[in-house]
Amino acid sequence: MSKVNVTSKRNIVAQNKRARFDFHIEDTFEAGIMLVGSEVKSLRQGKGTITESYATEENGAIFLINSYIPEYTEANQFNHEPRRPRKLLLHRSEINRLIGAVQKKGKTLVPLSIYFNEKGYAKVELGLAVGKQKHDKRETEKKRDWQREKSRIMKDQG
Repeated sequence: MSKVNVTSKRNIVAQNKRARFDFHIEDTFEAGIMLVGSEVKSLRQGKGTITESYATEENGAIFLINSYIPEYTEANQFNHEPRRPRKLLLHRSEINRLIGAVQKKGKTLVPLSIYFNEKGYAKVELGLAVGKQKHDKRETEKKRDWQREKSRIMKDQG
C-alpha cells in the first residue's frame, strides 16, 4: 500500500462523496482488493457503491465491510454475494500502522473510491479519518456555498 498518486490515470467505478463531508480525511492509502471474477465484471460495467461501507480489522487483516457490488447477470450459477466482506491487500507494516491508528487514536478507515489503475487492477482508496462534529459540517457547507456563489459572480462579470 502506498500513497495515492493523484496524477495517475484511474478509471473510477464508485466514489464515496459523503465521506469528505462527514469526516476529516487525514491520510489516504491505496490498497488492492480481493475479488472474484463476477465481481470484477460487475465493477467493469460501472456498478457498485461504497457509500455506507467502512474498513475494519479481523484476524490481523483489513476487510471492506458493507460495500455493494451487484451480481453479474451473465454469471448465473457462479455468482457472488453482493454485500460480502472483501479482504484488502496491504503490506504487513501498513496493516499494523492502520490498526494502531484506529485502536489508539479513535480513527476510522473509510473507503473513498474504488477504481481500476493503469494496469487494470481493482484498487480501493482508503482514508484514515476522524468524524466531524455538526458545527464542522455546517462550516464545510458554508464554504461550498460561498465557492459556488463566487464562481457565479465571476462568470456573470467576466
